[in-house]
Amino acid sequence: MPESGLKHITAADRLVLLTAEGFGLGMIPVAPGTFGSLWAFPIGCLLRESQAAPLTCIVIWAAMMVVGIPICQRAASLRGRKDPGSVVWDEITAFPLVFCYSDRTWTSLVIGFLLFRLFDIAKPAPVKSFERLPGGLGVMADDQIAAVYAAALLLLAESYLLPL
Repeated sequence: MPESGLKHITAADRLVLLTAEGFGLGMIPVAPGTFGSLWAFPIGCLLRESQAAPLTCIVIWAAMMVVGIPICQRAASLRGRKDPGSVVWDEITAFPLVFCYSDRTWTSLVIGFLLFRLFDIAKPAPVKSFERLPGGLGVMADDQIAAVYAAALLLLAESYLLPL
């Protein structure tokens, strides 16, 4: 829906869209999910610098999910689509999961980002089936499963394949 169709929305709705659309990155017309996913780097850096324990990452992820489900549902309603491409909070939320057990080196941040984008775009089974969940949960869930795949492969790479 073009911006002109949003003239009569509330300030709260504008805040919802700003958040759901990654503070503007989701509005980039080409590959908004990838651009929205660039939030992985600040999130990964914060987790890296804070040396956050895996439990802390899970708590951060859970809080982002609790906030994100209604935000994504409302943003989808405002945009008039089940899962608008501009809504990237689902990608943003996935990154604490990707980096939860990682060594969080600069190499692992890049590899984790690339693995997540691969699984989010390719949507191997059962990732795609999670899109069918209702409302904001359906918007969020497939990306979280893609993040679990990316995290598992990143952990394997760090453990056995690469001196990251």
